[in-house]
Amino acid sequence: MSPDEFASRYPRLYHITGPEAVAGIRRHGLLATTELLTLFEASSATRQQIVGRIRPASVRISHPVLGSATITDNIPMNERALSACLDDGLSTADWLAILNRRVFFWPDEKSVAIHVGASARRGIDRIVMVFDTTSIAQAHHQQIEVSPINSGSTIRKPARRGLGTFSAIHRYEYGEWQRLRGMRDTIKEITVIGGVRDVERHLLECRDAAGFTQQRCS
Repeated sequence: MSPDEFASRYPRLYHITGPEAVAGIRRHGLLATTELLTLFEASSATRQQIVGRIRPASVRISHPVLGSATITDNIPMNERALSACLDDGLSTADWLAILNRRVFFWPDEKSVAIHVGASARRGIDRIVMVFDTTSIAQAHHQQIEVSPINSGSTIRKPARRGLGTFSAIHRYEYGEWQRLRGMRDTIKEITVIGGVRDVERHLLECRDAAGFTQQRCS
């Protein structure tokens, strides 16, 4: 998909974060967990503790010059369930490594509302950062990969996942991607490998996530 084709299908990209994280994201970029740990010069022990296991709670990291940042939890994942739905000989550590090198966006407001309204997130203050897809796709075309599943969740009946879960948009037109997926899938997640450092170029607005939940229920 070219940036224009991709943006015609998904004109806005949505990233959910905590209110305390917005300033740091605007300052340093929207970075994958591994990139953020490198930027903050995390020790090997700290890095392993954060990326080597499913995080039961968000983790706050700090740097004497850069300040602090929050790395989001993996509450929607269960290790036993994750292990049972992995293909291609992947271990849970392998899958976590795949996730930790990406930043994630929802493709539409309905997906945002479902996520915000999930019981695991209910009552938690969240901000939705809204990005211009054309801008991000033009700047990061080679790093964008899409998924037909919620790759960070194993709730209820978790979908199978493996090396073919994420597809680079520059390799396929949308119709070709659908044919390869058996014509049964749509894009559920949009990811950028490494992250988006030049956030201010692409950010349109920040909105209170509560508005998305209310919209879903109306």
